[in-house]
Amino acid sequence: MRRAVCPGSFDPITNGHLDIIARASRLYDEVYVAVMVNKSKKGLFEIDERIDLIRQVTGEYANVRVESFHGLLVDYCKQRDIPAIVKGLRAVSDFDYELQMAQMNNGLSGVETLFVPTNPTYSFLSSSLVKEVAAWGGDVSHLVPPQVLDALTRKLRKD
Repeated sequence: MRRAVCPGSFDPITNGHLDIIARASRLYDEVYVAVMVNKSKKGLFEIDERIDLIRQVTGEYANVRVESFHGLLVDYCKQRDIPAIVKGLRAVSDFDYELQMAQMNNGLSGVETLFVPTNPTYSFLSSSLVKEVAAWGGDVSHLVPPQVLDALTRKLRKD
């Protein structure tokens, strides 16, 4: 059984994230989407909301599992016998940080990191940018799945 993990905060999940998850799901028997829990950082969406949204938009991929995790990603991988981390790279600036993380993860546990170049359509896209544009009333409908757009609109209306 070939397993991989796609980790992130996914606050919220974007079409760029979904593209990487879909591509990983074609390469691996099981793909875990691991939603990072960072208690010191307040996100727009609660962890359970993120997991629910990700499950909705990845429902067509029978081999994708969505879970949260707290702690070191390599520990998460060890607990589930996952030998590979799949990360999307948008630009050279992502590579510097991600390479350090990949080398640290490999040194700690032997887990490999596979870098997948982001679809050029999404090369500028980040959850932070989506939230900022949406908060100012900008149209992000082409950047997130419809379910996420609905949730984002409802959430921002409350604030």
